Amino acid sequence: MYQVVPGGAGSTVTNAKPINVLGLVLLISAVTAWCYYIGSLRKAELLKTELLDLNKDGYIIHNQAGSIVFRMSFSDRKLTFFIQTVFDNTVQCYRVRWEELVPNLPVEHAMTYNVSHWYGGAETAIQHWPISISGQQAPKPFVTSDIYSNRNGFGGILERYWLSSNATAIKIKVSALSSGLERHREDHARYHDTPYKPNPGEAPCAELSYRVCMGLDITSIHKYMVCRYFQKPNKVPSKAMFRHPIWSTWALNKTDIDQEKLLKYVANIRKHRFNCSHLELDDRYTNRYGEFEFDSAKFPNAAAMFQKLKAGCFLVTLWTHPFVNYDSENFHTCVENGLFVREPTAGGMASGAFWTSTNLEAHDWFTSQLRSLRSKYGVSSFKLDAGETNYLPWQFSTKTPLRDPSTFTCRYTEMAIPYNKRAELRSGYQSQNISCFFRPIDWEYDSEVMEIARKYTAIHESIVAPRVLELAGEVLDTGDPIIRPLWWIATGDETAYKIDSQFLIGDDLMVAPVLEPGKQERDIYLPAGRWQSYKGEQFDIKEPLHLTDYPVDLDEIVYFV
Repeated sequence: MYQVVPGGAGSTVTNAKPINVLGLVLLISAVTAWCYYIGSLRKAELLKTELLDLNKDGYIIHNQAGSIVFRMSFSDRKLTFFIQTVFDNTVQCYRVRWEELVPNLPVEHAMTYNVSHWYGGAETAIQHWPISISGQQAPKPFVTSDIYSNRNGFGGILERYWLSSNATAIKIKVSALSSGLERHREDHARYHDTPYKPNPGEAPCAELSYRVCMGLDITSIHKYMVCRYFQKPNKVPSKAMFRHPIWSTWALNKTDIDQEKLLKYVANIRKHRFNCSHLELDDRYTNRYGEFEFDSAKFPNAAAMFQKLKAGCFLVTLWTHPFVNYDSENFHTCVENGLFVREPTAGGMASGAFWTSTNLEAHDWFTSQLRSLRSKYGVSSFKLDAGETNYLPWQFSTKTPLRDPSTFTCRYTEMAIPYNKRAELRSGYQSQNISCFFRPIDWEYDSEVMEIARKYTAIHESIVAPRVLELAGEVLDTGDPIIRPLWWIATGDETAYKIDSQFLIGDDLMVAPVLEPGKQERDIYLPAGRWQSYKGEQFDIKEPLHLTDYPVDLDEIVYFV
């Protein structure tokens, strides 16, 4: 089998199990060289394509510094192999495609991290920065799932994109991708025993297609990838969402919410002198899932309640989702009109989640319900919860076939676009063009905590929000993240790649929160440059500086500019 080895120069992998590469992809425009092979490549002559060396046994890709980025060997089994080389100023990319010729057999890759640091992929229950491998995990479909109910799955935010400290970026195209861990990445492209499906009329022959790009440093290669392969947000959300807290009934009441409790919650927000971007009315304001009218027993006069909230300058957003209870008044309507995702193994019986975008009728029905709520009550926006693929049947059917189940997540999140001035999402896949926010603090604490919370919100409004708003405008043009890792401004600093508890807002505001309970000090890493602490201390350093046991009072948050 063939292997992929990202990492340091001269590194090798022995006795590696075949694995599906967790995201090797990059999109490119100008093609300067390509090679196309069918078979075991036993008779192939050496081909040198700039940073790629290809011979009868496999190929090696170097980065521009000369270090080995990938080492791959070929199997004796016949495969279709295609590679293109693309140049774009200081970036060099390779487009690689492997196609299995026998139905239901996997395309497999092994990828190790070696001395480089890797970032990206999906959110997980235990999130390491950079990616850290511990234990063993069999390959599983690389699709979105609800991390709260499926702790061992990939989370609701997922992208087939990875970034390395050796100035390498990898992006994998839509394919039947599964991923696992065992001291290295184990990735498979396969249809057998997965929720993936080939396109209609195609044999289930697996394909793994990816782009590998090398640049000058990690920041510049990420900027390149964002510019080339990801959509940018189409607008800056409401400025109030950057400045003020968002309040949710879920934090205090969970599903036990009614009109009286909601108005009391609002009164307490006022009492404790907090600002409010908007108030999100969460789960169980309707009688059943799939209904779009207030439960009259819990909200006897919803229209008057909304008028009162609006008069008090409280904008309200509503929680919504793609589920319909079987006893909902809308269930039979959805079945009769074919709006549900189908489950072929259940004799065509509809599942309890409807499809929202591959079926135009379902999309129109759902959006009409949201528009009705907005028109009738003056609802400001919506929190679109769920949307992960684990809520779909293992084998599902939609009006427009989906090769990749995560496309369901992508289409579902697009429902937020008309409301993205104040929209909130929990899942995302290829959703970089959609703006969203979530969750504030609770206020059920003593006066000291209230005072600290007011202090923090004041700091946020005066120092953080102006920078974030400025950066949010830049995102529309550059795609650069608002919140940045330390290595963003220190691409040659090895230590910066491993700092997981400090972050930048833009390039000039560094935050170092205390994250351990009971601690009133922390270690701080300052990259080379000119820094001033929130206490007024000046640091003009030509080399990185490690501050140990830096004192922090309970009501303080450490930041440097």
